Amino acid sequence: MRLSLYLVRDTPVHALHPVAKVWALLALLVAAFVTSSAGRGLLLWLIVAGLLAWGRAGANVYRLRWLFVLVFAMTWLVWSLFLRTEGAWVEIGPLHPSWQSVQMGLGMAMRITSFFALGLLFLSTTRIEEFACALRRCGVPPKVAFVFTLAFRLVPLFVEAALTVLDAQRCRGLDLSQGPWHQRARRYAMVIVPIFIGALRRADGMAIALEARGFQRAGTRTSYLRFRWTHRDSVASVCATLLAVAWLAL
Repeated sequence: MRLSLYLVRDTPVHALHPVAKVWALLALLVAAFVTSSAGRGLLLWLIVAGLLAWGRAGANVYRLRWLFVLVFAMTWLVWSLFLRTEGAWVEIGPLHPSWQSVQMGLGMAMRITSFFALGLLFLSTTRIEEFACALRRCGVPPKVAFVFTLAFRLVPLFVEAALTVLDAQRCRGLDLSQGPWHQRARRYAMVIVPIFIGALRRADGMAIALEARGFQRAGTRTSYLRFRWTHRDSVASVCATLLAVAWLAL
């Protein structure tokens, strides 16, 4: 099972400078945040879909397709039914569906799914090392940048460890799908305990590795990664900024 979202591709989106990627992500998130109407939401959707296709991130979109469908459907349904507006079709308790609430729900659903799509695009085209380098170049302290990137590193590792423990317990005859819920809950204790112990061991080993590499050392730090800013990065940053300004103006 593949846990990492980064896709090794040779595309213009992958080749952008990490700082340009972070800036473009922030600008597009601002545009998505101020989007409330369905028309502008659809236009932003098309832009993000084009970027996903340009970055050849369709494999990740397919992997998370049901998450997109579920988030879109639930957001649209909740806003359409519970938003109180004038001219409601029917009023049943807290339910106040109307044409205005349906339109608002559609805009909010597009906004939320745009957030997911933009995050997926960034993680599909940017390595964790590139993200850390971009934070460093933006003036973020090394320790703070490390904490930001550590979350992206540890989640796949812990999930992989959990899957390994589950497979090992199944090989020993543990069946987590049979029996009533309280019996299955007790069986999960046999899985949670080794996962928790493994997490403690991994954290201790990581602390030793960081100390061995001088993580607490003060002074200027260097990096083995080198990125060169090109005109393509300038064009991408300017286009993303103009898009955010246009959406704010609208």
